[in-house]
Amino acid sequence: MAFGMMDGYGFGVMGYGIFILAFIFWILVFVGLVLLIKYLWEGGRGKGFEESALEVLKKRYARGEISKEEFEEKKKDLS
Repeated sequence: MAFGMMDGYGFGVMGYGIFILAFIFWILVFVGLVLLIKYLWEGGRGKGFEESALEVLKKRYARGEISKEEFEEKKKDLS
């Protein structure tokens, strides 16, 4: 079969390439949607999001886990 000739089903060699490109396109669209949903589900925070030590200290103080003196001492150590 020569290049560009029909294969009996009405598709030339280039016709199969179009189907392959369309298949790849839809796979990329699907992967993109999955990644977008994952990003939105996590609230836009990546895995690299971490609280600073001062934020953790403030939360511990607010929950009553440490006293004001401990809070001030640890805050001073962090500065």
